[in-house]
Amino acid sequence: MGSNLQGKAVVVTGAGRGIGRDVALLMAKEGASVVVNDPGGDRSGAGSDRGVADGVVAEIVAAGGRASANYNSVTDYSQAAAIIKQCVDQYGKLDCVVNVAGFLRERMIWNMSEDDWDAVITVHLKGHWNMCHHASKVMREQRSGRIVNFSSDAFKGSVGQCNYSAAKGGIISLTRSLAKELGRFGITANAICPMAATRMTMNDKVIEGMKKRLEMGLVSQEMYNSIMAMPGPEFIAPMVAYLATDAAKDVNNQVFHVEKGKINTYAEPVEARALYKFDNDGMFSVDELVQAIPTSLMAGIPNIAPPEADKK
Repeated sequence: MGSNLQGKAVVVTGAGRGIGRDVALLMAKEGASVVVNDPGGDRSGAGSDRGVADGVVAEIVAAGGRASANYNSVTDYSQAAAIIKQCVDQYGKLDCVVNVAGFLRERMIWNMSEDDWDAVITVHLKGHWNMCHHASKVMREQRSGRIVNFSSDAFKGSVGQCNYSAAKGGIISLTRSLAKELGRFGITANAICPMAATRMTMNDKVIEGMKKRLEMGLVSQEMYNSIMAMPGPEFIAPMVAYLATDAAKDVNNQVFHVEKGKINTYAEPVEARALYKFDNDGMFSVDELVQAIPTSLMAGIPNIAPPEADKK
């Protein structure tokens, strides 16, 4: 057993499987008392299985740690509040919330249903907000706390996952807002974009989809090979545990990509190029933009997805 989180009380959502499970196990190993939240739904969010959370709790207790199971859904405002309350009631405080819970509904936009969109946005973006909202009330009173939100490199845009990409991009913006709102109370908020093989990222459907993307030229051979060789979720957990330690008290407002053997930060959005207009009260005409933009703002920048040639 480690001691980097000795005496800490944490909540990990989506902790029954994959990355969440490894995070919960490591945080408990480092001395934290853990609320293991997971309703036990499948990859699309359907169904429930309390045994998923119970199994992780049993592992932690068998190893000499402290943990309790919670089966609530983060998508429900009141149930999310109850997750936070359970941690405070059982362990006397709330030092860290790790938001991992989520699922996938992959479709191209023309095949995506309204429910596919709403369900994914709700579990990821609203689920994160629900947990952060309730956690912030406790942490603000304590004047301390850590929030670790799980985003994804899909925030850059991902074919067949516009709902997931939008949610994960929203989580980054949410995290950056929380960092600025809560920092003065001793609370940090950071986001992680993991690369790890889990049921979310590696299954028959995903593998077949990646093969099609490679054939269509939507991903490079190098990217395809990297994804197919994706390591397990255990490589993500140490960074999450670190962010919950006292040593990370000044790490705030950051977005980290984490994978086996590599951790990198992402830069804050910065202005890349600018086009100025000083006469005519700063008003551009459409004709001026037609002439100027290709040689200034868009010079050397190709269309990321050019139209296919007509097939005869």
